[in-house]
Amino acid sequence: MKVDIVEILHQPEYTDENRCEPCTVLNLVIAGIAGSAIARKSKLGGAAAFGASVGLIYLRGYLVPGTPTLTKRYLPSAVLRWFGKEPELETRGGLGSVPSETTSANEQPSKAMTSDSETSTEEIDPHDFLLTEDVLEPCENRDDLCISESYSKRWNAEIVDLTEKDLDVDEAVSILGVQMEGETFEIEQYGEAWALVTGSQTIGQWPSQGALLADVGAARVLEEWSDEWDNLVPAQRGQILNGLRLFLERCPGSEGSVSISQETVESCCSSHEVITVSCDKTGERLFEQQLNEV
Repeated sequence: MKVDIVEILHQPEYTDENRCEPCTVLNLVIAGIAGSAIARKSKLGGAAAFGASVGLIYLRGYLVPGTPTLTKRYLPSAVLRWFGKEPELETRGGLGSVPSETTSANEQPSKAMTSDSETSTEEIDPHDFLLTEDVLEPCENRDDLCISESYSKRWNAEIVDLTEKDLDVDEAVSILGVQMEGETFEIEQYGEAWALVTGSQTIGQWPSQGALLADVGAARVLEEWSDEWDNLVPAQRGQILNGLRLFLERCPGSEGSVSISQETVESCCSSHEVITVSCDKTGERLFEQQLNEV
């Protein structure tokens, strides 16, 4: 039986559109060094070794066994950026969570978003804000923080109201504090993800419809609950709302429970530990963020 050596060696998960350029360059450098070392004793042997190495890199994506894992784990972030491989993982963290790198040259940066009143541009700690505004409080039965009962009841009531009707994009934009002159807003679905978009840019991305409804419902309550809410810019509001979803105990719009889990997300050249909150019955994801940012 004829054996196709090319088919055996070919690894599509690391080649073609899945090829990791930093891995390829690193392995080519290694191949060049090895070929040069062999060429000191035999030029023909060095050329043959380098040619064979290039062939393996072309078919397999790498020469040194374990290169994808080694690159993800040990190659510095700055080096990955040199090759155009941004090591940061894009998570769908709600309003203002879309990095500027995802917009085109003709799009407006997200700083074009403004709130309804004069706002502060200082950094805000969502945890401190939620504690100061009495949204979070010490849990009664464990050493942790929980949503206060009074806020939780109002938040759940708003979510139920939102799930019983179609979400109005103008209301969502208003309650989230976004103002962009001359722009028309739309809410679009991409697979399981939901996004607030304009003709020029994406304003925010949520991991599910439930996450979006939870944010709009929470913003409804905070508008009356907190005297400081009107003084926050949309990006700050987005951080607070995203952090608040981490404390959800029930799946929005249902009586199902939720679970917090940790998972490893792989990209072509890096790996990240991500914390998620998902509905147990439906699997709908309500929160996702890198572990080092939680």
